[in-house]
Amino acid sequence: MCQMLEEIISKLHQTHPNFDESKVRYAYDFAKKAHEGQTRRSGEPYIDHPLEVAHIVAVIIGLDATAVIAALLHDVVEDTEATYEDIKTEFSGEVALLVDGVTKLGKIQYTTKEEQQMENLRKMFLAMAKDIRVVLIKLADRLHNMRTLGSMPEKKRLEKAKETLDVYAPLAHRLGISTVKSELEDLSLKYLDPVAYKEINDGINQKKQEREEYIQNIMADISARLSDLNIKCKVAGRAKHFYSIFRKMYTQNKTLDEIYDLFAVRIIVDTIADCYSVLGAVHEMYKPIPMRFKDYIAMPKPNMYQSLHSTVIGPNGTLFEIQIRTWEMHRVAEYGIAAHWKYKEGVSGMTNLDSKLEWVRQLLEMQDDVDDTDVFMNALKIDMFADEVFVFTPKGDVFNLPAGSTTIDFAFAVHSAVGCKMTGAKVNGKITPIEYILQNGDIVEILTSSNVRGPSRDWLKVVKTSQARNKINQWFKKERREENILRGKELLEKELKRLHLDYNKLFRSEWLEPIQKRHGFNSIDDLYASVGYGGLTAQKVIMRLHDEYQKVKDKELPSKEEAEIIREKINTPPKHPQTKRSNNGIIVKGIDNCLVRLAKCCSPVPGDDIKGFITKGRGVSVHRADCPNIQLNVLSSEDRDRFIEVKWENGQSMSYNADINIIAYDRDHLLADIIAILSDLNMACKGINARVNKKNIANIHITVDISDNDDLKRLNTRLMQLESVIEIIRDTQ
Repeated sequence: MCQMLEEIISKLHQTHPNFDESKVRYAYDFAKKAHEGQTRRSGEPYIDHPLEVAHIVAVIIGLDATAVIAALLHDVVEDTEATYEDIKTEFSGEVALLVDGVTKLGKIQYTTKEEQQMENLRKMFLAMAKDIRVVLIKLADRLHNMRTLGSMPEKKRLEKAKETLDVYAPLAHRLGISTVKSELEDLSLKYLDPVAYKEINDGINQKKQEREEYIQNIMADISARLSDLNIKCKVAGRAKHFYSIFRKMYTQNKTLDEIYDLFAVRIIVDTIADCYSVLGAVHEMYKPIPMRFKDYIAMPKPNMYQSLHSTVIGPNGTLFEIQIRTWEMHRVAEYGIAAHWKYKEGVSGMTNLDSKLEWVRQLLEMQDDVDDTDVFMNALKIDMFADEVFVFTPKGDVFNLPAGSTTIDFAFAVHSAVGCKMTGAKVNGKITPIEYILQNGDIVEILTSSNVRGPSRDWLKVVKTSQARNKINQWFKKERREENILRGKELLEKELKRLHLDYNKLFRSEWLEPIQKRHGFNSIDDLYASVGYGGLTAQKVIMRLHDEYQKVKDKELPSKEEAEIIREKINTPPKHPQTKRSNNGIIVKGIDNCLVRLAKCCSPVPGDDIKGFITKGRGVSVHRADCPNIQLNVLSSEDRDRFIEVKWENGQSMSYNADINIIAYDRDHLLADIIAILSDLNMACKGINARVNKKNIANIHITVDISDNDDLKRLNTRLMQLESVIEIIRDTQ
């Protein structure tokens, strides 16, 4: 039997001594047989992957035998002939549910990759609410995939690394599993910015011995001092992981030599009282830096993390960080929600996890009322990944909310009935506007009235949290159905009129039925109502109707007369078509000596999928394939034959303008940081326009000179790493 399996079983004997060893061994044999003949891209036998995942689940996260069995089997339903029923029969319904929760939705066809990702996340969160081990196994799966990402093609590496940094690392952080979170971030950085990764690695190794000697001397001094005070403790050093260093370097524009907390001193004691005694002793030894003390024991982070943090000045004037916690706090800091996973003998289930998983339940409630992929993903980023602010009720109860939350968000966090009856708010004893953005330490009192009919629709433009948005939408959905139907019709008709489209051409049962089925609408009134209360946008409905319309129209071949018109319009014989490169690096099939221009509405660049459109008197206009204007022309234009095949010419070295919008919380030096990134990437800025709204949200539009889509991806990656940046949007006018 392989050594890794023996390590897994040995660990289970330590953590869950009453487990059935034979079931774990049988699961390994079952998975090995099912995956027989399959190899990974690296050439290794496929069974190595589930075995590695099971090792992470058992040894790093510390889960039970049932989770280990599910980890061993997590790919058999997706990648082999084995079925859900086979797993249920051979093992148990509990194991089958875990495997099913981890399995991706591979057999369902979705319009976009983003929509498929959202549905996979929805499925994972739904299973996670029933059994937290689903997401812990998924994190272990992603961690091993990231460890072996080097064998994948470059495009796949970048895609997986970006997804890991956007979703899975923050998810591990939200669940408090710091060991997994740190490794996922470091591995993502290794592939997304290998130059920065190497610079940090080389820089740390150059002065590693010097730093370790310095921190060892401090640890010895602290240990001696606490021994004199008869405080039992463990003093250890903690190295800052690469991605954390990277973020600090680029968000604060610092060099590696200017970051003084590359190593921290961690002190672990037996009791909370000892934590504060140690803090006093350390502050006697080293001068603390004002405003750099954080008490996460009195006010734990949402991911359950507790500790005292203080930055102090060392013997030679160098700053370093002190972390003080109990052994139980340390266990939670390392393993997060997994540290709270308990089992009664023979009975599985969650205990004492309801409050800790409340954010998952809020997301699941929200998804029932949100039919728009972008809305769901944005809410997910805010609720799961945003920084927090801590605010208080007048009675001293503490609430943590995403940074940027308003008093409306606070009201709905207290209770939905409070939010629906809200008339105003007092912050720190003073009347404030309801759109006031909460700050750490604010004391908030919500003013209510029984005469209020309900929330205002305008609040949806103000609120930050998905909980508040969901509760407001629920109220309108329940109380104003007829009004929502009329409003939805008006919004759709207004959008159709703007696009010069025919209602009767699009709103036909054959196009509507797939949309209604996908979103669970029983009638077209349900669709109208969803648009009316904001579950779906009018533009998304029309675009999806267009997709259904296009599926049918694409199957229809042009008649002989239509084909002749096409040939006549492109002015070329039907056989032996010529190709001619334009001065934009574009090859147009079948047209010689033709004016070609890049559409300003979407500014395509090499690497984008593109379409050509024969304009009247202005040659061929080249658009991005996802440009709303080009897609909607398919619907509104009777001259569908005016679309023509175009492609980028390989090997051309040219520059192109790209327009992007940067959405961020306004702060000092934001524009300077953006310009610094452009300079660092050697990208010329052709134009910049910035404005800040009343909610302190900055919308910065920049036009940059780039060579291709890869340049744009590098720029987006660097910009998203800036402090306070919320979203980067490729501009389409």
